[in-house]
Amino acid sequence: MEKRIASILILIQEFESIVFINTIISKHSQIILSRQGLPLRDKEISVISIVAEGTTDDIGALSGQLGRLKGIRVKTAML
Repeated sequence: MEKRIASILILIQEFESIVFINTIISKHSQIILSRQGLPLRDKEISVISIVAEGTTDDIGALSGQLGRLKGIRVKTAML
């Protein structure tokens, strides 16, 4: 399958899920090119931005697992 570049934005509203987020991201580390976190303390949320390169299945598996976590919203854009 053809590899694609994707941008994955993760909005964290439940900080108890951070351990699970890091576990999932580590499991998919082979497709991750970049990761940046931004805490928005005044709004009590955080945002993680990931740039990944992989097949649509690889990227979908990562974003799908993240999206099933409580208090987490995920949006993915692929090029």
